[in-house]
Amino acid sequence: MHPFHIPQTYEEWRHCITVVCRQPITGPYIEERIKALNTPSDHTTARFVQLYGEAHRAKTVEWFGRARHEI
Repeated sequence: MHPFHIPQTYEEWRHCITVVCRQPITGPYIEERIKALNTPSDHTTARFVQLYGEAHRAKTVEWFGRARHEI
């Protein structure tokens, strides 16, 4: 089993979402995730911050914003 790698760049993040997780990056998916990641009371967001930190949450929101502009 390969150890989990936390994406450090947009390209790594996009690969993780689309290839590793097999999640298509669609408009609705992007909007759903941006909304959740900007809602501190969302249980998935709270867990994300607990695991990866606030700085990584903010970077992930930026990456979703970039993906929004690319589609």
